[in-house]
Amino acid sequence: MSRESTLRFGAQTDEVTSLLRIVNLVRTGEAATRPEIGRVTGLGRGVVTQRVDQAIDMGFLADGEYGPSSGGRAPRTLRFRSEQGRIIVCAFGALHIRVGIASLDGDIVDDRHIGWDIARGPAETIDRALELADEILAHHEDVPVWGVAVGIPGPVDFDSGRPVAPPIMPGWNGFDMRRRFEERFDAPTWVDNDVNLLAFSERSRRQDERLDLIFFKVGTGIGAGLLSHGRIHRGANGAAGDVGHVRVLGSDSQCRCGKVGCLEAEAGGWALVRDAERALADGAGGALARDAADGEAITPQAIAIAAMNGDALAISLIQRSARLVGESIAALVNMFNPAVIVVGGAVSSAGEVFLAEVRQRVYELSLPLATRDLAIVRSLGDEREPLRGGAEMVREQLFETTFPRWFAEGRPTIRDVMPAAS
Repeated sequence: MSRESTLRFGAQTDEVTSLLRIVNLVRTGEAATRPEIGRVTGLGRGVVTQRVDQAIDMGFLADGEYGPSSGGRAPRTLRFRSEQGRIIVCAFGALHIRVGIASLDGDIVDDRHIGWDIARGPAETIDRALELADEILAHHEDVPVWGVAVGIPGPVDFDSGRPVAPPIMPGWNGFDMRRRFEERFDAPTWVDNDVNLLAFSERSRRQDERLDLIFFKVGTGIGAGLLSHGRIHRGANGAAGDVGHVRVLGSDSQCRCGKVGCLEAEAGGWALVRDAERALADGAGGALARDAADGEAITPQAIAIAAMNGDALAISLIQRSARLVGESIAALVNMFNPAVIVVGGAVSSAGEVFLAEVRQRVYELSLPLATRDLAIVRSLGDEREPLRGGAEMVREQLFETTFPRWFAEGRPTIRDVMPAAS
């Protein structure tokens, strides 16, 4: 049997296992030379040389510069050929679309951002995202797309890539999002909740394989991304982390999901806008009142900025939101025991006005052991975070989850990576 046939049909052989591991060691930077690969894997020099030559022939690795000498001849370094493919990321928010392209090492090469109401429906929204992707690709070298990530602000069945009754996305329930992107780019596509993408971004930035982290986003809506030992926890049906719709004791506010008393209906950005407009209608003064009088829209971001600038109404709204969010985070801390809580989203951009209240409630309501080593921090607030997170998610799916299925082909195909979609 030829080497190609062995690689294609003998995916559990020692040869294939060691070859995959060597590619990933170089890709992740754990080993950069042939001697280092031998030390990490325990493979003999001849086997390492053979496997590396195979990986080079298949297009995954290439020789780099010479490394430092330890007394003998300087070893030749190896590099992963991250330029051979592209990752496309489409991050949909309640009121915006972000689209970017990344190399296979996760670096964002280029991106676009526009305002957009996701309630306009899936057909029009995806068409616009594809147009943005085409605009970006037209300005760059023609490189094959290896994978696509799509993030949406609602629950997703990760296995099928279909939204499941997303409260702020009318017309999206059960829509086959994966098909549109796979047809356009001829590449495997994964759809996930937008907060999970933010959690992936934090993981890539912190470089901790065993990270226990919660990313708590307080924007127009509220959601959480859960990392357990460095892995996203999506739950049985993809609904894990949907904390925006837990019940707030004593609340009778109508939520956009149709239920009453949800956390989002009390502490989310749209709820703060609602409460600010009511207060202004009742005669409240201050910076928000002046903004409204000047015709400026009251948004979650505007409320956060006003709070940082000392506006009394904005501070009261932000602090109440933070107290309720802190109570929900405390429940997660007691159950999940993370090492890090990262708080992001437009409402949290009020900085310490928001974060100080969150910390106080978490430490008041959580068990001492659960908070002993807990760090509660704000996200970097970089607009590219969901794009980086999407690229990280695709890289995980390609090189850790599905690599044995497609690597003999030299690049991923929909048929090999996602047979259910073929």
